[in-house]
Amino acid sequence: MTTRHIHTRDPRDTWATLWRALELLLWVAGIGLLLAYGAARTWSRQQQQEGLEQFAAMRVPQETPAPADPLTALLTPDPDRSLWSPQRVRAYEAIGSSATLPLGVLRIPSIKLAVPVYEGTGESILDRGAGRIEGTSQLDQEGNIGIAAHRDGFFRGLKDLNVGDEMTLQTRLADRHYRVTSLLITSPTDVSVIAPTATPVVTLVTCYPFYFVGSAPQRFIVRAEPIAP
Repeated sequence: MTTRHIHTRDPRDTWATLWRALELLLWVAGIGLLLAYGAARTWSRQQQQEGLEQFAAMRVPQETPAPADPLTALLTPDPDRSLWSPQRVRAYEAIGSSATLPLGVLRIPSIKLAVPVYEGTGESILDRGAGRIEGTSQLDQEGNIGIAAHRDGFFRGLKDLNVGDEMTLQTRLADRHYRVTSLLITSPTDVSVIAPTATPVVTLVTCYPFYFVGSAPQRFIVRAEPIAP
């Protein structure tokens, strides 16, 4: 009689197999979760970017400011004529507005002066503003820039100017800033004050005394030098 041996599986092997299967399942599930998380993050970023683009598209675009017109800087308000002589007020009002654009504008905040600067020093020029003195440097050049105006008109306020006060000479090309370095009184024949200089300066010239009756016998000179940047 033959005896048959029935092989019985060790329960420990069954548990080991199940454990390996569980480990594999957990590993696959973990990988799946990581992939799902990455996909969700990518989708979220795409949605966020699309939302930002849609929001930007819905916004009313703001108007882009127009480039500044260089000529705008050469506009000046109607001058304060409270210190002017009656004769100068009448001359200014009679000449009216000029179609000629100024070379620039001289601004001295401390005496509230804003005066257009024209070419030349003829009577019609000085009745409506200041004038560049012939033979001196142009407003955008180096050297000595001479500017004249009437003592009983635009330049009467120079009587209150002090050394150290600042001024700006504006042109269509640039704004140049200066500081008053000297005030002096000289004779009408002293042309050295408007002579060429090796360094850039501005020289303001007007008659003196400011309230003299008749033809004033002297000249009031303001010298200003560039403010170091």
